[in-house]
Amino acid sequence: MMDSHGFNLWAGNYDKSVNVTDDDNEYPFAGYKELMNDIFNKAMNEKPETVLDIGIGTGTLAYKLYENGIQLTGIDFSKEMLDIAKEKMPKATLIEHDFTNDLPLEVQNKRYDLIISTYALHHLTDDEKAAFILRLLNQLNDDGVIIIGDVSFCSRNDLENCKQSCGDEWDDDEFYFVFTELEENLKKWCLLTYRQISHCAGILEIRPHSTIKS
Repeated sequence: MMDSHGFNLWAGNYDKSVNVTDDDNEYPFAGYKELMNDIFNKAMNEKPETVLDIGIGTGTLAYKLYENGIQLTGIDFSKEMLDIAKEKMPKATLIEHDFTNDLPLEVQNKRYDLIISTYALHHLTDDEKAAFILRLLNQLNDDGVIIIGDVSFCSRNDLENCKQSCGDEWDDDEFYFVFTELEENLKKWCLLTYRQISHCAGILEIRPHSTIKS
């Protein structure tokens, strides 16, 4: 698992290396551009005024929302990545913080129309992911939604098949999403839907039951 120092060193070449991996259809970023475009379109359909981006990185996705006049708050633990994001989005609220230690104080009492996260939450264990998502539900405005794009799989069997095909390239230090297991843990509080984008990535949408209209 890469720490903030590792991400700081990677920041300058991050976008390029991700795109190369996507173009080659290789783990872990196969489907990256499609995933980002899909989340952007889903986000715009929600017509949010306020967005919280957890693990904003260099702002690849956030910038497209920012360009559309959305009030954006971003969190990341890499100062170097935030510096790149700030050049793109000088009016955004960008906070250096390790979200694995809870949300920063600046956002804990705020609510958002939309919360997004891409390729960040796999640093949490499965139990931590479920608890963190429950925490995020309390940060949503009425009719708000959480959209997560990450290395993820519909079932545990799908994950194991991908792991086997990746061989030594597989990162055993990460905890990738398994939709059926997460849904079982969270279905009491929210509705989860999932779309597989590539052999190793997909998009989760999460809505609190109280906001779902019959």
